[in-house]
Amino acid sequence: MVYSKRVDSRKFDQPREIEARVGIIKRADGSAYFKIGKTIAIAAVYGPRELYPAFKQNPETGILRCNYDMMSFSVTERKKPGPTRRSVEISLVTENALLPALDLSLFPNTVIDVFIQIIQADAGTRCAGISAAAMALADAGIPMKDLVSSISVGKVGDKIVLDLNKEEEDYEEGSTDIPVAIMPRNGEISLLQLDGDVEKEELLQALKLAKKGCDEIYKIQRQALKERYGGSAQDEL
Repeated sequence: MVYSKRVDSRKFDQPREIEARVGIIKRADGSAYFKIGKTIAIAAVYGPRELYPAFKQNPETGILRCNYDMMSFSVTERKKPGPTRRSVEISLVTENALLPALDLSLFPNTVIDVFIQIIQADAGTRCAGISAAAMALADAGIPMKDLVSSISVGKVGDKIVLDLNKEEEDYEEGSTDIPVAIMPRNGEISLLQLDGDVEKEELLQALKLAKKGCDEIYKIQRQALKERYGGSAQDEL
């Protein structure tokens, strides 16, 4: 199962082209656009705002609610509108990936809603959504210990590669997908999932590649925030 060359001619440790912007939805408290390869995610943040019904409020902390979904036209085979079992699972995964970067004790009895829409999908959608959501939270002025950057790594044939595309996810000789999210300043991993089989040394190699990819995404996230805020409001991130 020798995988000698990537289908898009990238190096094995090279991510796809990345674009990022913030402040794209005027009515949202914070918003972001994140594109990696052909995968495009848009995130919008509303809050903190009082949580209703009141019995769901927590007097000690705020609540983060993430809603991830893919637009019907985002994939080749038209997706049925509305939430799916997969989108519910990824929504929870996204919450857990972002929570370590937030201190919601500052906002008791409130909720912060994050809506993530994938408008074009070519693998790595949950990672793109997490990266977009982190920027949108920063754009909304939510105090953050760090941004969260996310990328997929995996094994295609016999090679460990960074940022799988759809063809690599569907590689006929077999592939393993490993979504990872990292808080880049301290290297804390807030998401690590494994779909497939790898050896211990391969997983360590994959995590090393993921850190490299997340560092690159982090620079682009920060640059997008600096361009919007003139390099002042987000310098601490």
